[in-house]
Amino acid sequence: MQELKGQRVTNQRRLLLDLIRRVEGHLDADELYRLAKARDPHVSLSTVYRSLRLFKELGLVEERHFIEEHHHYEVKGGIEHHHVVCHGCGKVMEFECPFVERMKKDASNKTGFHILGVEVSMEGYCDRCQERIEGV
Repeated sequence: MQELKGQRVTNQRRLLLDLIRRVEGHLDADELYRLAKARDPHVSLSTVYRSLRLFKELGLVEERHFIEEHHHYEVKGGIEHHHVVCHGCGKVMEFECPFVERMKKDASNKTGFHILGVEVSMEGYCDRCQERIEGV
């Protein structure tokens, strides 16, 4: 597991990174802890937090801040995507948007910045929550 670049590759770190890579969606530390604990009862919540911080520093995961107070994590890399978040149920969906590429180029041209990335997060209500709101 050469991704850890000089850090000790423990079985617990290997397990945590494997879970993040395999699970669809965005995990928070508590969800990752529950999944890891089911496979290795010796995993502690502090190990999960330390590992997430390390994975983030090494560029293996991205930390996302949605409408909740805690952070979510996903594997870094792949196609640039953005998020919509439901205020009702907390559902998070990903989407791609070619407009964002144009926006990055425009911002770069106007400011001289070399844009490394963009994070778009939109908030609203999913279809199911919207139906509940309208049905009230």
